[in-house]
Amino acid sequence: MSSVLQFLVPDHQRRDLDDLRGRVDLSDGDVRSKQSAFWIMLVLAAVIAIAGVIGDSTATVIGAMIVAPLSIPILGIGFGITTGDRRVVVRSAVLLILGVAVVIGLGIVFAQLLPNPTNVLTNSQVTGRTSPKLTDLTAALATGVVAAVALARRDVGDVLPGVAVAISLVPPLGVVGVCLGSGAPGLAFGAFVLFCSNVVALIITAVIVLTLTGYAGGTPASESTRSHVRHWRTYAVLATALLVVAVPMTVNSFSTLWALQISDAAKQWLADSPGAEVSDVAIQGRTATVDVIGPADLPPLTDLQNSVDSLVPWHPRVVVVHFVGGRTTSGG
Repeated sequence: MSSVLQFLVPDHQRRDLDDLRGRVDLSDGDVRSKQSAFWIMLVLAAVIAIAGVIGDSTATVIGAMIVAPLSIPILGIGFGITTGDRRVVVRSAVLLILGVAVVIGLGIVFAQLLPNPTNVLTNSQVTGRTSPKLTDLTAALATGVVAAVALARRDVGDVLPGVAVAISLVPPLGVVGVCLGSGAPGLAFGAFVLFCSNVVALIITAVIVLTLTGYAGGTPASESTRSHVRHWRTYAVLATALLVVAVPMTVNSFSTLWALQISDAAKQWLADSPGAEVSDVAIQGRTATVDVIGPADLPPLTDLQNSVDSLVPWHPRVVVVHFVGGRTTSGG
């Protein structure tokens, strides 16, 4: 095991505990400079992210990801848990909560300035962040390992911008604010789940990596039992938080799979209707809505319902939205 840990964080590249604390605890050292830099960068990142979300600009949103400093207090929480320093945990958590409130608040304000907020709710920057899936959580956990290793090693700090892009913290919060300001709390909840999953993944992986690489703080023998109990309580809370965010992401993952199956069933249902096609399938609650473009006459809906019942175990009610006509393209 020691050889593996040496490979992960070699002694000659390992940051000492004080160096690590100085990087993640914004109340340590030059507090005024650290916190002013944090808030300036966070507000600017929020404005850039929200502008990118509203303008449906992927490049702009990526720029906000690189600037965003929210990973610092999140890693600070992981560091505080690992070393048993409650003050670092509390200070980092307070900073994180305030930062979340600022970004969401800015998103709500920007949404009030939009001439037609409903147009924003259909762009790719919003829809891509309001239905997180288990693949997003898996990516967040892997990215969290990279972030923790980069934090512990002196020679891989240049990967942190890539970590910031991969973990995506500010843009989901910007989407939360824009959706709340546009009267779409359901979409806001989905984006907030994505943010929370990224936060939980960062904290858990930071605790695991920093503990394995020897940063866990020691305690006097008289307090070892109490410290052990506190650590297990903390681990139980983190495991519960991971489970809580994983549940809606699991539901979304299965909903996507079921939507694809329903789409395939609908295409088979329309196989004998020339010119008919499935344009979209959406699942909300126990209802599956199938958008169909085609001629006036369609096959019996009961046939499609029976096919869906045989594929989807919870037997959703199928609703077909029928647009009579067909698609035309230029140059045909």
